[in-house]
Amino acid sequence: MSFFISSAHAQEAGGASTGFGFEPLIMLAVFGLIFYFLLYRPQAKRVKEHKNLVSSLAKGDEVLTQGGVVGKITKVSDDKDFIEVSLNETNSIMVQKSAVSAVLPKGTMKSL
Repeated sequence: MSFFISSAHAQEAGGASTGFGFEPLIMLAVFGLIFYFLLYRPQAKRVKEHKNLVSSLAKGDEVLTQGGVVGKITKVSDDKDFIEVSLNETNSIMVQKSAVSAVLPKGTMKSL
């Protein structure tokens, strides 16, 4: 019967320690650094840039919203999170400041 089943040989411990080493801690630190530099840091940078963009909005700026609407800011309310965006001479809409994705160069609306 030993033809089909090979006999198992025990491995001797001969100097190799079986205790807890620093390898798992090093790997955890490496994964933490990868997470920080590839995910957290770029996202935090984008959030900071958007916050600066929203705080610098002023009357007369031409903006692009996240919905794709292009317009000129006609009214900025400091106490609330809303701005009034004029689409043309007759139409205007109220938009949250956080919905603005970009401030366009002056004269962009006329060139469209």
